[in-house]
Amino acid sequence: MHDLAPMTPLGATTPRRDTIGAITIAENPGVALASVAARRGQSTACTTALAEWLGAPALGVAEHTGNDMAAFWLGPDMWMLEAPFTTHKTMVHDLAQRLQGLASVTEQTDAWARFDLSGDGLDNMLARLTNLDLATLPKRFARRTVMEHIGCYLLRRDTGYSVYGPRSSATSLHHALCLAAGAL
Repeated sequence: MHDLAPMTPLGATTPRRDTIGAITIAENPGVALASVAARRGQSTACTTALAEWLGAPALGVAEHTGNDMAAFWLGPDMWMLEAPFTTHKTMVHDLAQRLQGLASVTEQTDAWARFDLSGDGLDNMLARLTNLDLATLPKRFARRTVMEHIGCYLLRRDTGYSVYGPRSSATSLHHALCLAAGAL
């Protein structure tokens, strides 16, 4: 049992990358994720501690911040934190220590599948999948939405978008993304 190999959410040993026309859809399994929920009465202290950890301003409603280490807003006093897995394997433990008494921290790494979208025509592609009016949203945002029948988080980054969907629905989400890219 010592020859086990990790599998990506799409069931392979290497991440999948599809280029359809001008759009690239890249599976990104190399992200450590942790959800953070501030405890009652600790919202301000928790937000301050998270901003210090990120080295970025505190998060507002439906925003995301940071680059290498980043966070996005999930709801009132709740955030998802992301960082490269190779350098942050112990992120949940480290955050739990830092936020002790301020927040509850939960491991989320294997619960979600992330797809990074890049190329021309992304707004038109995503208009086929979500009811969000992308033209009215800020440069960097994070929103919960539905794509096909799957509850997702859509993040606009500096160089494209990321979609987080449940790992158990990764194949269906990937299929929906590819169909929408091919329909352009």
